[in-house]
Amino acid sequence: MAGADRAGGGPGAEPLLLGIRHHGPGSARAVRAALEAARPSAVLIEGPPEADALVPLAADAGMRPPVALLAHAVDEPGRSVFWPLAAFSPEWVALRWALEHEVPVRFIDLPAAHTLAGPPEDTGGPPAAPDGIRAEPPGGTHPGPDGAGAIGAGPGGAGPDGGGAAGDPPTRPGPGAEQAEPQDGGAAEAAGAAQAEAVDTTGTTAAEAGERAAADPVRVDPLAALARAAGYDDPERWWEDAVEHRGADSGDPFAPFAALEEAMEALRETCGAGGDPRDLVREAHMRLRVRAARREFGDGVAVVCGAWHVPALRRRTAVAADRALLKGLPRARTDMTWVPWTHRRLSRSSGYGAGIDSPGWYAHLFDAPDRPVERWLTRVAGLLREEDRIVSSAHVIEAVRLAGTLAALRGRPLPGLGETTEAVRAVMCDGSDVPLALVRDRLVVGDVLGEVPDTAPAVPLQRDLTRLQRRLRLRPEAREREVELDLRKETDAGRSRLLHRLRLLGVAWGEPAVSRGTTGTFRESWRLRWEPELSVRVAEAGGWGTTVPAAAAAKAEADAVAAGSLAAVTALAEQCLLAGLADALPVVMRVLSDRAALDADVGHLAQALPALVRALRYGDVRGTATRALTEVAAGLAERVFVGLPPACAGLDADAAQEMRRHVDAVHTAVGLLGDTPAAAPGGPGPGDVRVRWHTVLRTLADRDTVPGVVRGRAARLLLDDGGTEQEWAARVMGLVLSPGTPPTDAAAWIEGFVGDGGMLLLHDERLLGLVDAWLTGVPAEAFTDVLPLLRRTFAAYEPGVRRSLGELVRRGPAGGAGSGTAPSAGPPGFGAGLDEGRADAVLPVLGLLLGLDAPGAADPDLPAQGTRGVHGTHAGHGVGEDRTAAATAGSAPSARAGTETGRRRAAGDGGGVRMNAVEGAVR
Repeated sequence: MAGADRAGGGPGAEPLLLGIRHHGPGSARAVRAALEAARPSAVLIEGPPEADALVPLAADAGMRPPVALLAHAVDEPGRSVFWPLAAFSPEWVALRWALEHEVPVRFIDLPAAHTLAGPPEDTGGPPAAPDGIRAEPPGGTHPGPDGAGAIGAGPGGAGPDGGGAAGDPPTRPGPGAEQAEPQDGGAAEAAGAAQAEAVDTTGTTAAEAGERAAADPVRVDPLAALARAAGYDDPERWWEDAVEHRGADSGDPFAPFAALEEAMEALRETCGAGGDPRDLVREAHMRLRVRAARREFGDGVAVVCGAWHVPALRRRTAVAADRALLKGLPRARTDMTWVPWTHRRLSRSSGYGAGIDSPGWYAHLFDAPDRPVERWLTRVAGLLREEDRIVSSAHVIEAVRLAGTLAALRGRPLPGLGETTEAVRAVMCDGSDVPLALVRDRLVVGDVLGEVPDTAPAVPLQRDLTRLQRRLRLRPEAREREVELDLRKETDAGRSRLLHRLRLLGVAWGEPAVSRGTTGTFRESWRLRWEPELSVRVAEAGGWGTTVPAAAAAKAEADAVAAGSLAAVTALAEQCLLAGLADALPVVMRVLSDRAALDADVGHLAQALPALVRALRYGDVRGTATRALTEVAAGLAERVFVGLPPACAGLDADAAQEMRRHVDAVHTAVGLLGDTPAAAPGGPGPGDVRVRWHTVLRTLADRDTVPGVVRGRAARLLLDDGGTEQEWAARVMGLVLSPGTPPTDAAAWIEGFVGDGGMLLLHDERLLGLVDAWLTGVPAEAFTDVLPLLRRTFAAYEPGVRRSLGELVRRGPAGGAGSGTAPSAGPPGFGAGLDEGRADAVLPVLGLLLGLDAPGAADPDLPAQGTRGVHGTHAGHGVGEDRTAAATAGSAPSARAGTETGRRRAAGDGGGVRMNAVEGAVR
């Protein structure tokens, strides 16, 4: 039978049914050719009928695909669903053709009101996006792995229509199908019968179809079944050969649809309705809409839908039976609009149920007027050149030849994406997958972001956000990019406030990043990427207000009241300052004061103080008044000072480590708080806060009931802050590390004192001398017990720090030299004086480099002279410290090396090196 006859068309003929593969450029070209040939009186498209009012916007000059129809529940905006459309989607092509030719357009799938009324698991939506957001294929079904899909979000769920290829026209029903509706009294009886037993094309009931599909994989991936039947192991490759690479010919434009319909009829004979009874409901609604369109526009209507549905739409059914299937479906109030979409979200890797592997490649196939392989490889070469890779025109020519050769060897009519990718890897990427990954990310998938006109329906918050984006020149983009903001500039400060406000509203357009240029508070770095589902977040946040500042302020006030911890309220206060929400700050501060007054847990107070004090830094840069915040911070700090010593008593090891982190955080906060003006007249000044904190640290360091790790940390912070003398630290260390103290407690004190401070030990000879003096004086019988904890402390240092500390200890303390003369004091962390022997050792190498005759270059005694300056003045420690170095070495070979070194130098001329325990520990 001729394709035109099966597809329909002509006076008195059945509707022209064009079964397609969603997001298939071959289907899109075939649809356009069929519509040009048939010139239908109306175009019916698989999609939600609520979108009929939005059809004229598709012809607006500001509309640029990819875009999506977005429907969300009015009472719960977060419950939403998308129907994405790309420029190469057959539905979009049909929609644009109808608008260009002034042909009426109607959407015929199940309404979004039914789709969003039930729970997500009952609406057939794929797990594409979190929190109730679903991205539906244009027909509302999510396809199988072949990546096809349809345009709506009907309860039909997944279905082989999603795997559809270009449409298959099914068999034509017998005459008089529409007149099969029972009259009045018989309607109820027919409806009851239809509800009791809904049959599909083959007479299979919905229950039987579900049981059959449970054991039949065809329902999941129809293209895979067709590919296997054609002898292909890859459905995508079969689709490319059968449809995408089919050249334009002057034959029957309806032939591809007839072929696909026959294939889908065969599949449905095998698996019935495909296992999803919801498809029966969707198809019943589509049949009713087709009947209504024929009554309104005549028989010459064209239907563009997923190929899987074509046999069901072609078959003969009673109107009452179709209505019975739709009776009693739940409904929800919904709103619908157009939103931008991206190629990345069309890809299967994004979780979109109707995703395709290569939206960028498909867009290229659809747009390229001719020579698609040559044009594609030219684009690849241009991208690689932008990334500073050497790619010439010769590379492009050779890649085209290689792709053609691979296609010929594999029996393909034209090179596909697989052949071009292999050619790019071999010719342009030198066999490396690293630049190939860039090609896939930028071209095969792509970062194309669509646009919608300003006249599209939108919640007031979305309109305000769009206005702010234009005023601040902060354009949404699909590609991830980093933005550096200088808060001293008005525009950048406005951008910062906007991004922080959106974060408060849950619209994660930007994420803070680490600034690479400076650590000043007047700089901010953001990582931006606009995702389509953010439109849903904006609609959801619209319930807080009609403008971004008002909505963010209302959300902040509500979050403050509902916050479950003091730290959450202080973090919220910091966010309010960053976002410039002066209206919300009084409420947040009142909640913060009440929570701080009632919370007696010092750990909670210590967690809250750093964020609160950190927020004070933004007052000068952002011009935000922080007086009330300063008062709360000062009161909170005083409560921490009073409660911290008792809270540190009787802690186990884990609690002690957590308390140590709290002490560090409070110390940092006090440093910032001490730089702020006085909280109030008569209140504690900056110096008073530091003095009070030093008193608390000294109390912690002197109290025996405090765990050693906290005591050591308190002593270290006090010493770093200049709150005590080195003599006091040495005395405390001597008491803590005395023989009467258990070795584990002593090691914990050392961990607190020098933990996370490798660089300080490296550059502060005072601390290194204190640790060195204690370690070399530990009795032999106690050293073995101390060693594991000591190794754990030094293991936290970077390898370079440990190596530098070992060299520093090997050289010995300042004041000693091997030459016998008293050198002048050197800078902290460096040996005293110049070691001329070691300096002379490099002269031969310098002579070779500079082409000079270096004196003494061949002198065999020069290395010995060079090492003489390294010898320390503690010759008496050689043998004992050799034992310690061997015990603390990182491995058996290094232990043996340390022992041999100590033995050799101890037996020398009396100036042996001071190989002490620290050097072994830091190896």
